[in-house]
Amino acid sequence: MSQTTPVTPSVYSRTNPFPARLAENRPISGPPSKKDTRHFVIDISGSGLVYHAGDSLGVLAQNPPALVDEILGLLSFDPAAPVTGPKGTATLRETLLTGYTLNRVGKKFVKAIVEKLPAGEKKDALAAIVTNDEALDDFVFTRDYVDVLLEYPGVALTVEEFLPLVNKTAPRLYSIASSALPHPNHVHLTVAVVRYETHGRAKKGLASGYLADHAALGEPVVPVFVQPTRHFHLPEPGVPMIMVGPGTGIAPFRAFLQERKFIGATGKNWLFFGDRTRKGDFLYEEEFESYRRSGLLTRLDTAFSRDQETKVYVQDRMIENGAELWKWLQEGAYFYVCGDAKRMAKDVHHALIEIAAKHGGLSPEKAVEYVDVTLSKTEKRYLKDVY
Repeated sequence: MSQTTPVTPSVYSRTNPFPARLAENRPISGPPSKKDTRHFVIDISGSGLVYHAGDSLGVLAQNPPALVDEILGLLSFDPAAPVTGPKGTATLRETLLTGYTLNRVGKKFVKAIVEKLPAGEKKDALAAIVTNDEALDDFVFTRDYVDVLLEYPGVALTVEEFLPLVNKTAPRLYSIASSALPHPNHVHLTVAVVRYETHGRAKKGLASGYLADHAALGEPVVPVFVQPTRHFHLPEPGVPMIMVGPGTGIAPFRAFLQERKFIGATGKNWLFFGDRTRKGDFLYEEEFESYRRSGLLTRLDTAFSRDQETKVYVQDRMIENGAELWKWLQEGAYFYVCGDAKRMAKDVHHALIEIAAKHGGLSPEKAVEYVDVTLSKTEKRYLKDVY
């Protein structure tokens, strides 16, 4: 009988992340796309971290050095001053780089600014904002600390006053886009880099901007940990599955298909993918087309909303193929959806109910019950990874 070497649990976790290396950073979107979508490969060699298809990778990012330096200058702080922050004692500059979130201003900071402002119209106007929850949400949504300090110049704060007003860095969770079976020492991520401009200044997402623009290739500069999924697992190898993953929602399904290919799973696979344009936004097109040609992907249905006059989305493709989709569900297929929770996932959910009613011959009430109760809760074959 062969013996297997037991896996030693990793010492790395959310509270003690592994300093991983960024092994690859390449764009997977292009003209005419308006997005900057990247494929990142994170090297976790030597970490002992183990991941499964469906898991997420937690990334603890650093702030852009230029942003930190601008804040230090506006507040007249000494960058080299020793302070104790979330990660222990370090210089103030290092603490702000790694310990706090600076790309969006915190509500506590805005409220403190009101207290520091001299009496007058500016103080009254900002005071009216901070006493209105909706107005305060809108105010902080488009501003970072530099915006506020420029808008209300001359406010005097000490380092001891400032740090408790700033939100500590929180990990950004990304759905893993690779299977550990063919890639045990690397984690692949599919990331849309967030870039925008407000109040006359260019801004970027904390984690996506760090990975795209600031993390040096080959150096241990990306603190990471694995966040196991509670429910978003592959079915048994012989069970069919239907995957709906537009945009970067494709990530876990790339992992699912890599794993099914590696183990030689016999279950049928149906992928729905969508984005704005085929030419600019068909993420991993060559890989998925090769899976289709080889038969790993039984079906590949795409919806590129801007490639024709009438916008077409993944839920439209589902409805067009409703009879076949219903047949798969009756054969025991698992139904997965990953991506935007606010609109896409809701539209997919409604499409699923419509298909159940039309092709299952169910009343509107029974169709809702089938999707929300039977498929989701009783049989646990309707699984979501939405955000």
